[in-house]
Amino acid sequence: MESLVVWFTSTIGKYISRQVCVFIISILPILECRGGLLASSLLEVPILQAIPLCVIGNILPIPFILLLIRKILDWMKKTKHLKKLAEKLEARAMKRSDSVKNAEFWGLVAFVGIPLPGTGAWTGSLVAALLDIDFKKAVLAELLGVAIATVIMSFVSYGLLGALLH
Repeated sequence: MESLVVWFTSTIGKYISRQVCVFIISILPILECRGGLLASSLLEVPILQAIPLCVIGNILPIPFILLLIRKILDWMKKTKHLKKLAEKLEARAMKRSDSVKNAEFWGLVAFVGIPLPGTGAWTGSLVAALLDIDFKKAVLAELLGVAIATVIMSFVSYGLLGALLH
């Protein structure tokens, strides 16, 4: 993920403002808020500007994914060239769904909130949609998860953990 963030900040960051770059990175799957906070640190965006940009960018896709992903995957499965991709996305999400399936709300919070590879709001939304978790419950769980991930990644990205320990 770090190499993607560095690439985005060094190439796209030349043509748009630092804040817009952070926001765009935060919207993207895989990178999300975690990547946005890393980018904001690299681009020297003040943390009080970075956090709202990253959180808004990360939560913006959630309702759309929850409401539309099943329809999109069903459509993809009907096309010759996209069927395998849709099946792969579903299988990958369901493989990671055990923690969410067992503890639904808090499982989804942890899945989105603990910054590990393959977790986050995009995958959490996909898992929630595939498990038919109630829309409001899923949105609330993911908002809480994004908040937790933001706190963790703020400490990591801005070195706040090191500053607190000294």
